[in-house]
Amino acid sequence: MTDSDDAGTDPTGRQHLLRTSDGRVSAQVAQVGASLRALRVAGVDLVPPYPAGSPTPAASGIVLAPWPNRVRDGVWTQRGVTRELALTERKFDNAAHGLLRFTSYEPVAATAGELTLGADIVPQTGYPFHLRTRVSYRLVPDGIVVAHEIVNLGGEDAPVALGTHPYLMLSAADTADLTLTSPGATRFVVDDRKLPVDEVPVDESTDLREGRRVGDIEMDTAFGSLRRDEDGVARTTLTAPSGQTVTLWQGAGFEYVQIFTTDRYPGQPLAIAVEPMTAPADALNSGRSLRWLAPGEEWLLEWGITSGGL
Repeated sequence: MTDSDDAGTDPTGRQHLLRTSDGRVSAQVAQVGASLRALRVAGVDLVPPYPAGSPTPAASGIVLAPWPNRVRDGVWTQRGVTRELALTERKFDNAAHGLLRFTSYEPVAATAGELTLGADIVPQTGYPFHLRTRVSYRLVPDGIVVAHEIVNLGGEDAPVALGTHPYLMLSAADTADLTLTSPGATRFVVDDRKLPVDEVPVDESTDLREGRRVGDIEMDTAFGSLRRDEDGVARTTLTAPSGQTVTLWQGAGFEYVQIFTTDRYPGQPLAIAVEPMTAPADALNSGRSLRWLAPGEEWLLEWGITSGGL
């Protein structure tokens, strides 16, 4: 592993560069948010790049902890206690994307093809719990494996959920022409503040199980009831007209996936995020799939990105 020359000036912090011994697979991980900033296999970009010297756009690649997505009004109640978080999404008056989005992670271990970064969530207003978090990026011949570890360092049970916010592409094809296939059988209906009000079966306009052209959809939708393959993994795949593929897979514990399309990603007329989540939005209030970690308890999770036909 090496660090880029702009480590001291880039707003995303130190840049960690990973590469396999044969040079076929490479990745870039930024210090701020432990974000996956680039992934390339056989010369094809699987994660859309953005300019050096720019802040992370549209939450690209960041880790979302100790909750993904949003908390209504920043206020949540569990086990009879109500707490109030800082509002970080003023447009909708929500607390969004957890507490580590702008945190500088520190290296824990590194080799040429593997990196572990760590950051603590310390007790603070609205979240008086102490967690140790680690995220490991490991290159494999067709992509990358990402592992998360969360440990409760405090003296009382801590409510936790986790997500990540990677964007995917196949640089040899227009994103609009990719076919998106994703295994959710249900979707979350949201209000005008992007907070869930119901979970319903997918319909003709939102069913991605048989594939939809990305350019034909506009989406910021969370899906549940994910169909898993025989190996227990849920997979969302983008397929190019050439047959090349990029797949985001979700291991046990990642029970939801958010699909988000945008025309506001730098240098990309259309970008798509595929976000594995352990819980849906506002889980700190609903309790839906919220994990309570006992003092000293550890939670391990995995997801990854693989390529095909490259």
